[in-house]
Amino acid sequence: MPVISQPSDFNEDELYVDLRAAVGLPLFLKCEGFNFAGSIKMKAACEMVAAAERDGRLRPGSVLVESSSGNLGVALSVLAASRGYGFLCVTDSRCNAQAIRLMEALGSRVHVIDRPDLHGGFLGARIGYVRALCASDERYVWLNQYANDGNWRAHYRTTAPAIARRFPDLDVLFVGAGTTGTLMGCARWFWQWNRRVRIVAVDAVGSVTFGGPPGPRMIPGLGTSVRPQLLDESYIDEVIRVEEPDAVRVCRQLAARGFLFGGSTGTVISGARQWLARHDGRDLTAVAIAPDLGERYLDTVYHPGWLESLQADQDVTSLASDELAALSRPA
Repeated sequence: MPVISQPSDFNEDELYVDLRAAVGLPLFLKCEGFNFAGSIKMKAACEMVAAAERDGRLRPGSVLVESSSGNLGVALSVLAASRGYGFLCVTDSRCNAQAIRLMEALGSRVHVIDRPDLHGGFLGARIGYVRALCASDERYVWLNQYANDGNWRAHYRTTAPAIARRFPDLDVLFVGAGTTGTLMGCARWFWQWNRRVRIVAVDAVGSVTFGGPPGPRMIPGLGTSVRPQLLDESYIDEVIRVEEPDAVRVCRQLAARGFLFGGSTGTVISGARQWLARHDGRDLTAVAIAPDLGERYLDTVYHPGWLESLQADQDVTSLASDELAALSRPA
């Protein structure tokens, strides 16, 4: 075991789960939750903070501020605490309570947006708050994970090469799409090195990332209400969209076999299952990326009755939409 002096010095990057035994799926799951931030976002956080320090944007007395649904906020809280910066996370009401408590335990402040922007949803409202804050006080430094090249470069340097080393005959890679940092970093690496690997992006139904209609989403970390600036669809072969109840069912299926993963992982595996069923993936080498573990989702994804209440809320939303459409039609 290594001996470290900074929390960013440790990250387990070589752990995979063969899902054939657990859920009967010919898929290897790359586990990214074993570091002191508990998620893949530690990689992007380290890359973006280091770049801001090199550029002179971050200096003694600076206060980091970032819009995050949870995991990047926790990663920046870890880095801010270890490097002596202040940190303010701007999140919204869908953020897991455990993630908020983690950030506060690490000395960070958390501001929760409770009303979505009319056109940009909760994400638009969060970004608007961050912009106004930075304009009012020069101490605040916004890394802007949605447009920061360090977000995708972290995975270009680490995640994609690690997968290629372990699976030299890789056929298809499934990556969840949030900010699209992980997706674009991996896609660019395999494209540049002329690897014949299909890149399949997995998104949530209700996300606008790939042009779908906006809709309610309750699982944080995957999907957006504003198209990510980092996204370049020319690097992506296919997009799979997953209903949130399907993602929850996959998470609970894995938990029944002793594997507790986060909601985004359930979404990615569900999308991979759809794709592999259509393409007869038994003879393919397939990998999916699991961004985090499941402890932060105990009150949501793994809480009895949460799936049922989610489905009821979606039914009410759909009914209300149908009624509005009917009222708008001419008599």
